[in-house]
Amino acid sequence: MGKSLTALIVDDEPLARQELLYLLGAVEDVEVLAQGSNGIEAVDLIRTLKPDVIFLDVRMPGLDGFAVLKKLLALDKKFKMPHVVFATAFDQYAVKAFEVNAVDYLLKPFDAKRVAKTIEKVRARVEVERIEAESGDAIEDAPVSSGDGSQSGLGIKGMVAGAQAKLDALLKMLEGQTASGGASAGASGGTIRSGKVVVRAQSRLLLADQKDVCFAAIEEGRISVVTKTVEGDSNCRTLEELMDQLDPDQFWRAHRSFVVNIQHIREVVPWFKSSYQLRMDDRKQTEIPVSRSQTKRLRELFNL
Repeated sequence: MGKSLTALIVDDEPLARQELLYLLGAVEDVEVLAQGSNGIEAVDLIRTLKPDVIFLDVRMPGLDGFAVLKKLLALDKKFKMPHVVFATAFDQYAVKAFEVNAVDYLLKPFDAKRVAKTIEKVRARVEVERIEAESGDAIEDAPVSSGDGSQSGLGIKGMVAGAQAKLDALLKMLEGQTASGGASAGASGGTIRSGKVVVRAQSRLLLADQKDVCFAAIEEGRISVVTKTVEGDSNCRTLEELMDQLDPDQFWRAHRSFVVNIQHIREVVPWFKSSYQLRMDDRKQTEIPVSRSQTKRLRELFNL
């Protein structure tokens, strides 16, 4: 057997990381170098460890799987991207929407046979790249055997080229999202608000009424949402994205790291040098700092 395949696992759900680590452990000659819990960690780990393949969750707070790829290329246009396998909890229709642009994907909950098949694909591509790098010459494009013993018309090199083309198409699509997203929002008259906020807690997707949300906070790329009864993670990548979903008359960006529901402020606490903190009415009575730039807004809200 040749050189071990090196891999990274990045997923904000600990159980998903553990499950994938276990399944990869059952595949011969696969070495998981490290695990990450968010997109920011993913960027650092990929640049430092340079794995053969990264298993990347599509939806993560702070920096999602697609944004990780954009960030890597923004930092270094010549960076050699590892083979990317997206992990997703999307249903089959959502998967088909981006399947043509993905190198490969794994649908949650993970399936052992599907994981093994994905590793075979990645291993074939890595081997072609290794041989060509060592010899300096292109190798003959031999047909690839499928799992049922038949041969596909597409050779190994064709698979590699196809995968690279898909990744290129994905990155081009991502580059255009920002510009087109702004135009679309303007044309439709702004973001559609459902009145609900998605909270990921204990491997469940809960829908909280906006009026029940006490506050949201971002720390190390993770956005937490707190209500009186539930605390979990948001699917949003930034607080700005979350704010777009919230009622601007009810929610206030009191600090660069905090968004508060004005109706859930229990007490305004005077602090050092004419600054303030907000004591919220969640179970922990969390105290949230008010940035100096927002002090005027605080005084206007409560006639201080």
